[in-house]
Amino acid sequence: MSMLTNLDLIRRVPLFSLLTTEQAQAIADGVVKRRFRRGELVVEQGKKSNALYILLSGRARVLTADSRGREVILAVLEAGDYVGEMSLIDNQPHSATVRCEVQSDMLILGRAEFARCLPENSSLSYAIMRGLVARLRSADRQIESLALLDVYGRVARALLDMAEEVDGQQVVRGKVSRQDMAKVVGASREMVSRVMKDLEERGVIETLDTGSVLLKERLAATE
Repeated sequence: MSMLTNLDLIRRVPLFSLLTTEQAQAIADGVVKRRFRRGELVVEQGKKSNALYILLSGRARVLTADSRGREVILAVLEAGDYVGEMSLIDNQPHSATVRCEVQSDMLILGRAEFARCLPENSSLSYAIMRGLVARLRSADRQIESLALLDVYGRVARALLDMAEEVDGQQVVRGKVSRQDMAKVVGASREMVSRVMKDLEERGVIETLDTGSVLLKERLAATE
């Protein structure tokens, strides 16, 4: 590996396979190489790293975890894969943790270098990428919910995700269809109806005259 230039390494990464020589050289000039130990974190869920990580060799797991430390494997990364692009695009914390399974070599491209590689007229490109990233984050969250939460927790999380702030309170506007909620959380309509009824009886949510649902402060504790 030490005998290869950054440009040689860039050329081996599928992500950059269609770049011109000039574009590839610009990226090669902006990356640094780093070796990660087995078990070392590359990025951590809930934190920012402001870099794109490109796996040259080795293997890493993409994980998400709940507050009790239970983990779900979202993906296994191999040579040529990359992580960190979502946070670079939307400037939000990472939605998952990436941990090396074995010793792994990576190229790291910082935020400033990443921005310079985008087209000059990038306003539309950025808007599209941010939309795609929002969908990916939602998908990751849905996978985590289905894997780690019971039906109560999944319903609570879905309500929190659907809510918006109205006069200082969290409200889900419009009637919440039990059938649609069942499809969102991966449960039967009957189960969702029982959960919603129980949440109301416990004072966690309140159905307003308009059909909207008011979320009480204790709802997050049911996740």
